[in-house]
Amino acid sequence: VYLHKQPVDFRKSINGLSLLVEQEMQLSPFSGALFVFCNQQRTRLKVLYWDSTGFCLWYKRLEKDQFRWPRQMPGKI
Repeated sequence: VYLHKQPVDFRKSINGLSLLVEQEMQLSPFSGALFVFCNQQRTRLKVLYWDSTGFCLWYKRLEKDQFRWPRQMPGKI
């Protein structure tokens, strides 16, 4: 499981998020790992993964409260 360090524009979908995985995280989106993205307000999460037949994208929206998200992260988690 990898967390993207910075908040993400949630208009991005599979193509945009997989580019972030390759370009910013320097990982392969085809690895089968879970890649987790959060919005600026920390009220929404997207999880991208490859399951050998195609990409899956999960989306979670909190109506109340916020996700706990690391503010500073060294390296990849």
